Amino acid sequence: MTEPAVSSTIDLTAPGKQVGRLQYPKITNTGGWAFSFVPIATIANGDGPTVLVSGGNHGDEYEGQVAAMRLVQEIDPASVSGRIIVIPVISKAASKANTRMWPSGANFNRSFPGRPDGPPNEQLADYFTRVLFPMADVVIDMHSGGRTAWFLPCSHMHVVDDPAQRKAMLEAMQAWNSEIHFLYVDVNGTGLLPVEAENQGKLVVTTELGGGGRVPAPVHELAWSGLTNVLRHVGVLEGEVVRQDPPAPILDGRDPRNYVIVDEDGIFEGLLEPGAAVQAGDPVGRLWFPDQLDREPTVLRAPLDGVLAVIRSIPAAEAGDSVFVLGQPIEASALL
Repeated sequence: MTEPAVSSTIDLTAPGKQVGRLQYPKITNTGGWAFSFVPIATIANGDGPTVLVSGGNHGDEYEGQVAAMRLVQEIDPASVSGRIIVIPVISKAASKANTRMWPSGANFNRSFPGRPDGPPNEQLADYFTRVLFPMADVVIDMHSGGRTAWFLPCSHMHVVDDPAQRKAMLEAMQAWNSEIHFLYVDVNGTGLLPVEAENQGKLVVTTELGGGGRVPAPVHELAWSGLTNVLRHVGVLEGEVVRQDPPAPILDGRDPRNYVIVDEDGIFEGLLEPGAAVQAGDPVGRLWFPDQLDREPTVLRAPLDGVLAVIRSIPAAEAGDSVFVLGQPIEASALL
């Protein structure tokens, strides 16, 4: 089998705290023998699980990036039992540009399983698939709504088929201690990082920590407190696990009808805030048409009873853009 195109400058199996980079080939106008760099760190001590922590899968989602960088700075190896591998900013060029996608237009979270002879995003995905995931027992991939959407800050998960894996993921999701949790489906293509990790049998924890182009201080705190509590929950970080009593509500977003898009260009006006309960047919937003001032706005209604979980934060909308997402309350016991 072809070797990965990506290499690490540090020994991922060594004890202590190490900081280095992943590197893979690039050819630019300024260099014919050049590399792209992705920072990576390990914090390891003794025996225990291996946890892969990543942020910046999408460049404009900074909540997880800050929490992961803080992890590298503040966690002492003496407090670790096992190993934490941290990649705070996967999509570094996109993070610098404040864009969701790579400069090439690639969506890293649609690049899996990747291939070593593919474009750079697939080369990096291949390294995750064939090197990092096999090392890990737990994979934590932190997301938010980025610039385009405000998501009720939450941890969330796919509902995987294997009952034991599903139970472990449910308990880890709840250990984030967000005020709600969300069950999602992939309504827009394949190739997700979490799905590849799930397919390898890993305990996968993901988040949607707000968004909208600004990170409020309480969201930064939730990113940090949730991340460290999950690390304690899975046994890699010392300290008492904090558990909510009663557990936070879970919203079930698995019905594709929950994901509402617009059919034409316009300016979106939100009429409700995330967290609002709605009934099918309730107005949630309106789409205005600046080139047709004599045209009434289109009222965008809830397709189902539920709770508003996500709303668009950029008013300018193009045909096919998502403008809001609902979820229906579900008991945790229904997932077991």
